[in-house]
Amino acid sequence: MSVPNRVPLLALVSFLMISAVVYGEKLKKDVSYDARSLIIKGKRDLFFSGSIHYPRMPPEMWGDILRKAKEGGLNVIQTYVFWNIHEPVKGQYMFEGNYNLTKFIKMIGDHGMYATLRVGPFIEAEWSHGGFPFWLREVRNITFRSDNPPFKYHMKKFTKMIIDMMKDARLFASQGGPIILSQIENEYNTVQLAFRELGTRYVHWAGTMAVGLKTGVPWVMCKQKDAPDPVINTCNGRNCGDTFTGPNKPNKPVLWTENWTAQYRVFGDPPSQRTAEDLAFAVARFFSKDGTLANYYMYYGGTNFGRCGSSFVTTRYYDEAPIDEYGMLREPKWGHLRDLHSALRLCRKPLLWGNPSVENLGPNLEARIYTNNKSKTCAAFLCNNNTRIAATVTFRGIKYFLPRYSISILPDCKTVVYNTQTIVSQHSSRNYQKSEIANKGLQWEMSKEAIPTLNGSSIKSPTPLEHWSTTKDTTDFLWLTTSIKLDRFDLPFRKNMLPVLQIASLGHLMHGFVNGEYIGTGHGTNIEKSFVFQKPITLNPGINQISLLSATIGLPDSGVYLERRYAGIRRVAIQGLNTGTLDISNNGWGQKIGLDGEKVQVFTRGGSNAVQWIKTRGSGEALTWYKTYFDAPEGNEPLAIELATMSKGMVWINGKSIGRYWVSYLNPIGRPSQAVYHIPRAFLNPTRNLMVIFEEIGGNIDGVQILTTNRDIICSFITENHPPRVNTWKRLDSVIHTVLEDTRKSATLICHDNKEIVNVEFASYGNAFGACGNYNLGNCSAPNSKKIVEQYCLGKAKCSVPFHQDIFDKEGKLCPNIPKTLAIQVQCGKK
Repeated sequence: MSVPNRVPLLALVSFLMISAVVYGEKLKKDVSYDARSLIIKGKRDLFFSGSIHYPRMPPEMWGDILRKAKEGGLNVIQTYVFWNIHEPVKGQYMFEGNYNLTKFIKMIGDHGMYATLRVGPFIEAEWSHGGFPFWLREVRNITFRSDNPPFKYHMKKFTKMIIDMMKDARLFASQGGPIILSQIENEYNTVQLAFRELGTRYVHWAGTMAVGLKTGVPWVMCKQKDAPDPVINTCNGRNCGDTFTGPNKPNKPVLWTENWTAQYRVFGDPPSQRTAEDLAFAVARFFSKDGTLANYYMYYGGTNFGRCGSSFVTTRYYDEAPIDEYGMLREPKWGHLRDLHSALRLCRKPLLWGNPSVENLGPNLEARIYTNNKSKTCAAFLCNNNTRIAATVTFRGIKYFLPRYSISILPDCKTVVYNTQTIVSQHSSRNYQKSEIANKGLQWEMSKEAIPTLNGSSIKSPTPLEHWSTTKDTTDFLWLTTSIKLDRFDLPFRKNMLPVLQIASLGHLMHGFVNGEYIGTGHGTNIEKSFVFQKPITLNPGINQISLLSATIGLPDSGVYLERRYAGIRRVAIQGLNTGTLDISNNGWGQKIGLDGEKVQVFTRGGSNAVQWIKTRGSGEALTWYKTYFDAPEGNEPLAIELATMSKGMVWINGKSIGRYWVSYLNPIGRPSQAVYHIPRAFLNPTRNLMVIFEEIGGNIDGVQILTTNRDIICSFITENHPPRVNTWKRLDSVIHTVLEDTRKSATLICHDNKEIVNVEFASYGNAFGACGNYNLGNCSAPNSKKIVEQYCLGKAKCSVPFHQDIFDKEGKLCPNIPKTLAIQVQCGKK
């Protein structure tokens, strides 16, 4: 090429390089903070965040869950990083499938949202071992989470690897990616005092180490008052608007990293929930008191697949979250919070740039006001902190009704666009239906797990070995076997007297077998893991085999000295012999790690051919494997399996574990903590899906059913005190305007998943009461209520029924002295 032709080419290359650099700079989002807010690209903002954990769902669900989170008004997604799934074996890493952290963070950005990366690497999270890999506890001279050189070495190594991975993928906001915050450690204050100076030095080392990784975005520490600068200390809890003492430096913003949307469950727990009204009050309170970021923990409930849950935690995680375990919207929680986010965004200018003040409106009553004289904007939060009594207050010459324990949001200090106690969004009820296709002709086969004897055990020891140090957390199960020789003079002479096998265990659970026969099961609780097992047994003259199957339900996830926790059998004795109590703890024991079925992977197609199967039905014995095949259920609704007739075990679908079940462990009200378990559709093939169940205690296999689940029952409940929907309003400069011509309040109902309203099951304009799925007529109801609602709603995917006397009671004669409500329940179905 001649020189004259080369000059334009060089100029073109130079121009393209400069353009690329300029474009890259535009993509970058510099993140800093001041006392009022995080600052992204020089701008303050309000941040509504939700915790969504990538390993608690298959990747096929990620997009749908993120889309629903954004539609719910979120602009930030928070996730932990789970060390033990990413480095299960020292130096061997796993970042594929639903462990693909990079893909998940990229997808958050693709949905137009920011991300908070909680590296930890201690996370708690009701996750086995708090996220620590088991090999870490076997590092010589290690003490977790203290100023301990071995621990700090491995912690820094993993943290740096994750940060470098995010940098290489250009995922920090400083590189144009979605990550605007990172977290180091997690609620360290709960253990810090136990380590004394070693704890104080460690937490400062951790913060300094993290900042030194130079991500270009701020770091946070939750529940850590002494977080070292420039790390931001944040709040975790249910009511951080009142309980948080604030940042430890005046230049740091007020952040809430965990607002608990429900209560995770452990086996043995009764039902519990947190209402949408209580959640909304807490969030509105937080933002009314200088809050700038609130994160819902959890926003999507998720599933503890396989063996990932911590001690005694159920397979269903935060099912009461705004998006439930199956990925469906839990109404009214999802919709009520979505409306709250919209109302707070209408207050954005005064909240971020206004001056705060407080006005006392009476006992337990106050107005929290933000005024910006420059932009002539004003927002007010009228608070009724009385948990029992409603009130009417006068604010700036106007009377406002405040329901008990509620906050009304006035984005212009005049107009109520939202009240935390009055839910305008719809309600829903979750329903399960037996799948005709999946349950058609289920043919069950069974295979018994062999009961080992002392001679068949591979590991010998004088006394029973500790459970976790033996199994290395490769399985829930450890066999312990011994044999004793008795003659007839050792045994009781009376037929009505039997010896008793007594076993003291550090937990969590144990199944006992004598001479190959199942004698019973004992277990601890989440509060007290240890237990004493006592059962009468039949012994014979000669050699008697005692086989004990020790089992655990996840590793602990919190507290000091996690590396020193123990489990399993510690003492075994036989009471009631003619020679007295015989302690056989030192009798010589054999150990066998895991089950035969686990070793051949009987739950896979290939492994299932390694054992003999026989046809079965009805009730079965302890330690039984069951298998069957089924076709994918009809439709595209989420799936579940009903296990109420079983006891304890695990289920695999096409080789993938959907988690531990334990329906025989009843809670204080006499019910299992969880009887229905999530089967992701992503685990299925169109036909011939292999399902394998391992039952530990015994159950009726005929009662197992595959279900489809939906939220096709939707409702609305509106009173005279409800404001119009928040999307009625918008802000133009400093003034709140109406968007719709008709600003009257209405009952709005929306069917999802391409469905329409096929039936009006209940409708009453009067004084109906109850809850969605269980409404009842009061003593006052317009007789034409159902007909009117049908005219507005039947055959439509969305409808709004005005709450107005002219529609239901034109003459105004209906119960004139009774406050009116409009209660509607409809069923959605396929068009």
